[in-house]
Amino acid sequence: MEKRIRKVVYSTTYYKDLQNIYLYGKETFGKVFADLFIEELNHTTDGLSFQFNLHPECRSLRTKSKMYRNIILGKYLIVYRITPDNIEVLRAFHSSRSVSKIKTARSILKSKKKK
Repeated sequence: MEKRIRKVVYSTTYYKDLQNIYLYGKETFGKVFADLFIEELNHTTDGLSFQFNLHPECRSLRTKSKMYRNIILGKYLIVYRITPDNIEVLRAFHSSRSVSKIKTARSILKSKKKK
């Protein structure tokens, strides 16, 4: 079984989600905890380059190929898509979001590559 490393790319929508998560965390828990949580999110998504099949299929975005996966981190759901060449991180949602909001992740195109 060949292990293949894929490039992780992030949508602009995901970057906006991170910014909102950070601002909420900073207001609610303080700057130190907000910084730590964002760092944990970044570490987790960076690891997708070689661990993309580790996480379960996203129940709200089922496909035959199981290309939509999700990571549960605290009360957040990070949705990503597996393509032949990349792992596309699409959105980060709070667990209280409705399923219809999660389904909008399907229409997000890749936009930025991780530096």
